[in-house]
Amino acid sequence: MAKRMTNSRIIIVGGGFGGLYTALNLCQFPWTDATRPEIVLINDERHFLFSPLLYELITGEMQSWEIAPPYEELLADTPVRFQQAQVRWVNLAQRSVEIGGESLTGDYLVLAVGGETQRPPIPGLPEYAYEFRTLADAERLRERLRVLLTGSGVVRVAIVGAGPSGIELACKLADQLGNRGRIRLVDRGSEILKTFSPFARETAQNALERRGVWLNLMTTVTEITANSITLNYKDQLDILPVDLVIWTAGTRTPAWIQNLPAQHDDQGRLVVRPTLQLVDYPQVLALGDVAACVDEQGQAIPRTAQAAFQQADYAAWNLWALATGRPLLPFKYFHLGEMLTLGTEDAALSGLGMQLQGPLAYVARRLVYLWRLPTLKHRLQVGWHWMMTPWLDWLTSVTTNPR
Repeated sequence: MAKRMTNSRIIIVGGGFGGLYTALNLCQFPWTDATRPEIVLINDERHFLFSPLLYELITGEMQSWEIAPPYEELLADTPVRFQQAQVRWVNLAQRSVEIGGESLTGDYLVLAVGGETQRPPIPGLPEYAYEFRTLADAERLRERLRVLLTGSGVVRVAIVGAGPSGIELACKLADQLGNRGRIRLVDRGSEILKTFSPFARETAQNALERRGVWLNLMTTVTEITANSITLNYKDQLDILPVDLVIWTAGTRTPAWIQNLPAQHDDQGRLVVRPTLQLVDYPQVLALGDVAACVDEQGQAIPRTAQAAFQQADYAAWNLWALATGRPLLPFKYFHLGEMLTLGTEDAALSGLGMQLQGPLAYVARRLVYLWRLPTLKHRLQVGWHWMMTPWLDWLTSVTTNPR
């Protein structure tokens, strides 16, 4: 049993946008010596992942250190203690977690582990389809593309899921592969980006058409093999040759979250109050993909990084309020807009009365995400690298190709 400290302890399980930013925000409050808690952040990976920029890792536009810095580096100047471990058991009543055969108990517990890729029982999907959610997924996919490009033929890629991940991947890979790429986007729905604005859908549709991406809507996948994918369109099967299948369709709640003795919605997410507290456990908060949250205005909160960013602000405040006897704040979600990367130096951005597309939107998206990176130190490092890279590339070209 882990030894308790005199002050309270806050345990945060999950180091994504919800968990990490809650921990960082907690450090900004004016704690006194009597109320300052021990903050423990637990995550199964050593590196934080800024997932909206994961696509740039595939194309080589960015490096892994820019989008996936280690937690030890991000938390070096904070009182937050990071522990790399896998949590698969939680006692909600005691606010304790089991890690490495040891139980760690806190006064307050935050569950922000994020979702998992939904994997329906399709033959061949576990063996042959690539996921795109983690740093390891991106590195595995990049290596597969490198191997495919060593050959001389075309590279046939099928991407399943016409949500933002599928659209952004399709455009990035189409630009990267050029004339050697044959990209197909498959979705069982009748339209792409069904939850996005008409501007985003139209801009993305045009980007796909310009790049020659085949779009198969109202189509389901029935089987995947090492070199083929079988599609069902209106009860007609079509077996197509393919070199790479990428699965981006759907998000599910981790099984161990679904098995917790708490209220869940029909997707297995934990039902929380507008204050992000579990209904039956007020000292346990949940946010991000595992929380079924309705804000104070009655709107259901989407499973997006934008929502997790905003929830982290409220989670940190409410933890501070619980520990210091202050009033809690009900979460109020504010939709800031939509951003999509649509290839190399191409993007779409809408929100706050603006609509941008093309290179200007690409730059604006980069700047917005630069500001959203976890710490000022990391922002400065990445920003400096972005500023210097064009000059270094020019200098290299001059020195290697003198007139």
